[in-house]
Amino acid sequence: MEIYIKNMVCNRCITAVQNELIKLDLHPIDVRMGIVKLMEEELDEQKLNTLNRNLNELGFELLDNSRSRLIEQIKNLIIGIIHHSEVSEQKLNWSKLISDKVFHEYNYLSTLFSSVEGITIEQFIIRQKIERVKELLFYDELSLGEIADQLGYSSIAHLSAQFKKITGQTPTQFKNSRHQDKHRKSIDSV
Repeated sequence: MEIYIKNMVCNRCITAVQNELIKLDLHPIDVRMGIVKLMEEELDEQKLNTLNRNLNELGFELLDNSRSRLIEQIKNLIIGIIHHSEVSEQKLNWSKLISDKVFHEYNYLSTLFSSVEGITIEQFIIRQKIERVKELLFYDELSLGEIADQLGYSSIAHLSAQFKKITGQTPTQFKNSRHQDKHRKSIDSV
């Protein structure tokens, strides 16, 4: 049986969900961001309600319709690549990648995402990139040029313009800010 869970955005989320499943005497075969495969073929309504309640307390949510699942798959894919991958996005074709991984036409996915989320997939990608830039600036391990390259920006100027449009600050202003923590958001709230 597969169940789909919203707001799983990191390895700690995977561990938390896996622990919750085990507490409920369920047998996870595979736990990934947004998708859990269980040994059980079916869950009774009481166990499903208990799982849903326990997951909600941890900030997660069970998804029960195919549209919500598709949107969550898209978000998890984008978050995974931007926040948890060391691969440069320089030559990444997002529409092809999303379409190939989610097994639907990109136009359909784009329309669905926009209608449910209120923003386009492209805007979601930009917001995630800006949050990643904030994180990388906060830790001060890479130059702005290296960050631009890692996130697939054509230039530092392009990154800076997009950063300022979203945050109201240049990357340098953000980096020099003494209160950086207040500018960062959790990934799932972006």
